[in-house]
Amino acid sequence: MIQNVGNHLRRGFASVFSSRLSRKSASHAEKDDGAMAGGEGYRNPTEVQMSQLVLPCHTNQRGELSVGQLLKWIDTTACLSAERHAGCPCVTASMDDIYFEHTISVGQVVNIKAKVNRAFNSSMEVGIQVASEDLCSEKQWNVCKALATFVAHRELSKVKLKQTTPQTEEEKTEHSVAAERRRMRLLYADTIKDLLANCVIQDDLESRDCSCMVPAERTRVESVELVLPPHANHQGNTFGGQIMAWMENVATIAASRLCRAHPTLKTIEMFHFRGPSQVGDRLVLKAIVNNAFKHSMEVGVCVEAYRQGAETQRRHINSAFMTFVVLDADDQPRTLPWIRPQPGDGERRYREASARKKIRLDRQYIVSCKQTEMPISVPWDPSNQVYLSYNNVSSLKMLVTKDNWVLSSEINQVRLYTLEDDKFLSFHMEMLVQVETIQAFLLLSDLLRRPEWDKHYRSVELVQQVDEDDAIYHVISPALGGDAKPQDFVILASRRKPCDNGDPYVIALRSVTLPTHPETPAYRRGETLCSGFCFWREGDQLTKVSYYNQATPGFLNYVTTNVAGLSSEFYTTVKACEQFLLDNRSDLAPSLQTL
Repeated sequence: MIQNVGNHLRRGFASVFSSRLSRKSASHAEKDDGAMAGGEGYRNPTEVQMSQLVLPCHTNQRGELSVGQLLKWIDTTACLSAERHAGCPCVTASMDDIYFEHTISVGQVVNIKAKVNRAFNSSMEVGIQVASEDLCSEKQWNVCKALATFVAHRELSKVKLKQTTPQTEEEKTEHSVAAERRRMRLLYADTIKDLLANCVIQDDLESRDCSCMVPAERTRVESVELVLPPHANHQGNTFGGQIMAWMENVATIAASRLCRAHPTLKTIEMFHFRGPSQVGDRLVLKAIVNNAFKHSMEVGVCVEAYRQGAETQRRHINSAFMTFVVLDADDQPRTLPWIRPQPGDGERRYREASARKKIRLDRQYIVSCKQTEMPISVPWDPSNQVYLSYNNVSSLKMLVTKDNWVLSSEINQVRLYTLEDDKFLSFHMEMLVQVETIQAFLLLSDLLRRPEWDKHYRSVELVQQVDEDDAIYHVISPALGGDAKPQDFVILASRRKPCDNGDPYVIALRSVTLPTHPETPAYRRGETLCSGFCFWREGDQLTKVSYYNQATPGFLNYVTTNVAGLSSEFYTTVKACEQFLLDNRSDLAPSLQTL
């Protein structure tokens, strides 16, 4: 059961399963009302839709919808969705990265849809989709997607939110992955701090022609806004979208001072609100261009609040980083002038902007892109470890929540399911084991013990213990079929405890590349993109253990042979795993007991 995954599989392999049983899994067969609820005409109870006609008063100097105005509409729609679920007032806590794919012109319609993906104790993740519509041509475009976190708030009592009940495959996927996104948000500030402290940032300040550089101080902007009742909600707290709109305004002015043109906002980096502001507050917004790259620039924005005569110190409300470009007549990015930072803090911001650009590209590449667009093995380094871990776990969770698994065979209560789509052939083994769920999780998360029950693992070496939840292993596997060489794998193993009742324990596995472990002539390098275990508690001393895997072309013949019933190696390996769990359920390594 060596982990393998791949893409570019041919539909011709589908014929292997044409003679297999087409029974759906029992869990899907039992869905009656739920399936009907997720079918045609179903609408998520937390879903809120807003449609706005873009008028001249909403646009900038190019006749396009101001991003600040769009952010206000996004925040309002998301807040209404959050309050529909919470049944009480909610405030914006954070906003994930937003990538703007398309501008919106005057006369077009903006369609915004928001729904709660998952509720935690007092916070919830709201997913937002924004599209534009041309009423004359009936064309529609995707503008952006966003993920916002809202916190429910009552004056006299603590809020405990009810859980959402996902019905459709999409809702189940978002619900499952939301827990991993929440974990990444909570680690975000420390991750950025560590990366900026440890990253070696190269710059060419000394080699640049100073005569062609624009002093950063020339781009500095400071503006003050008085929070009035129209800017606040029914509790008197300033709308997060209103603050974001004011931030976008000063950032655009700063960017314009560098390029002497009208810039276009392309990205808003993940940020969170540090505290509230109320009606009567004065908000001081400061912006400056931190760095200018060839075709883009980063603008830093800071928001502070104070009350006239009532406070001696300003309160830090929020900080954000926005990326702008300048487009020519053909909508191609123009080359930007260099920026000359001020000594001291200016040079620090300049270098940090370069590091953030690298981090931002890692995050966009690993977190935002589709699974089928990623290469199988991604280089691992400290700057992307959080996002690789996120992608590792979320990819497995998305595979688990698929609705169209088909029961292919069942032998002695060991079930084999298959899943076929345009890109992948996946299989899923499932069994019940008389062992506590936490014990099964701890035993199988230690890959150093995998050779004790899996003959496809000849040897395992721990290369690096990244943190308590993630580790990198080098695995040697025997040759398969007629292959003369054994295989080796460099695997990132990420493990997670349940976020809430009903969530499984998870062990996710995927290939990475390390400069310390390049390919060698002695082995054929194998790869895996999505595989691992999920564990559900079914009762006292009873656990459902499920193994998932997507098959690479080099491993496909082995998979199809087992699925077609021409080999029993899958079944033998699963039973060996069961026996390993039973034999060692009271023999846990001390290092794992502290998980």
